[in-house]
Amino acid sequence: MDKCVMTLPVLLLFLGLVVMSQSCLEPASAYRFTGAVCRLTYPAAVVLNEKTTKVIQAAFQHAKYPSISNEKSILFVGKVKYGLANLEIHNLSIGRSEFELIAGEGIEIAISNVSAVFKGTIQYGYGSWLVNVGHSVDFEIDSHIDLGINPKLYCGKGKVAADTSDCYLTFHKLDLLLQGDREPGWLKRLFTNFITFTVKLVIKSQNNVLDYVYLSALIPTEQFLSDGDISMDIGVTSAPVITSNYIESYHKGLAKYNNMTAVINESVFDPSQLTDDRMLYFWISDEVFNPLITAAHQDRCFVLNISGLELTELFKTNLSTPIPEFLSQFLSSEEPVLRVWSVSVPHLWTTPMGTYVRAVAAAELTSGAEDIPGLYFEMVSQTNTCFNILKYSLASDSNVSKKSTHIEYLKEAVEKIGVPKVISKLEPSLTALLDKQGTNLFDLIEPQVVSQDGFVIIQTDFAFPHHLLVEFLRKTLE
Repeated sequence: MDKCVMTLPVLLLFLGLVVMSQSCLEPASAYRFTGAVCRLTYPAAVVLNEKTTKVIQAAFQHAKYPSISNEKSILFVGKVKYGLANLEIHNLSIGRSEFELIAGEGIEIAISNVSAVFKGTIQYGYGSWLVNVGHSVDFEIDSHIDLGINPKLYCGKGKVAADTSDCYLTFHKLDLLLQGDREPGWLKRLFTNFITFTVKLVIKSQNNVLDYVYLSALIPTEQFLSDGDISMDIGVTSAPVITSNYIESYHKGLAKYNNMTAVINESVFDPSQLTDDRMLYFWISDEVFNPLITAAHQDRCFVLNISGLELTELFKTNLSTPIPEFLSQFLSSEEPVLRVWSVSVPHLWTTPMGTYVRAVAAAELTSGAEDIPGLYFEMVSQTNTCFNILKYSLASDSNVSKKSTHIEYLKEAVEKIGVPKVISKLEPSLTALLDKQGTNLFDLIEPQVVSQDGFVIIQTDFAFPHHLLVEFLRKTLE
């Protein structure tokens, strides 16, 4: 058995969500600096492990292997120089891949009955002062191999790292067939040793390939989430914790905007807040969301313009309050435009009853027709169904009774038209942002969002469909 260095795909699928941080603490000390937690349970690791064979096959078969050369002095023959070129791997198959989570230590992986055919060209020359011979011969190797990887996870250079030094490679079969198989026996024995060494070297070299296959898809940028000048540092605050039931990683979750980085030092995370009934859990603190919301407000992300048919269709919603006459005129006028934006920084908080946002927003109705009065008002949301109008201004509206009626209509319109419209605009944007990070490679099964005091838990099962795996490999290996 020989030692090798090879990063396992199952581990990378989990660690692929991990990027750089500045320092690592013991888990218990790191909790209060932790903005987000990811818990991957044993059933999830089973699903990911099932795809290990596909990734290994793709990594080896698409890799480019360098030429290798060597030389050796042999009695009565002289110095033999030989090199290997054009190495290719064919018919790679993997019999079985098994793993186990070892509490407090790491992961044990056993990949058995790996069969492959290696093809290439051996160029060699040998001779003495009497004779000098040079040849080139094609070769083929039939091999059966077992791999064992026992990585230990630790926090190195501010990121989760895996020590894969406890790793073995066992050859159960290594048959070398030279073209025509007519070479001298001593030469074939020499080449067999050389090929054995080369195959071992090739397998070791796939560490970087496997890293690329996963990390290029799951970490396309240095920040996990980014949109323009807004990004999030999800560097780890501690080394991951491994039990027999799950792997859990702890992340900063710090919003970054205009060279400013948020601070989290009073997080309420505790491991008892999560279970292992579902496959995947994300624990996210309110302290993650609010700095992101602040950055989005300052970056003028909370601005919405609606016009034309989209605007007129909105106000066809049936409300209990009759639509004011001025609004009907406005909607039927030339080029009506509704502009909505955040006036102050929204504030989010979560409770067991749900998630709430307090925000002050302004809305302005304008028209291309000069004789249609414009409308401006500001509102504040107290709860999901309670809105107060703070400011109200309508040109030529001096009738107090009408003003009161208008305000009542606007409050109902904000609740039943405005809020759903804003949500409908946010949802596809957030989905597209997450898809860029690779979340669309998974089929989420019955996801749930559970709100608690100061944090939310997203829990879900998932699948990794074959057609998505194929697309994933196609993109990352181009």
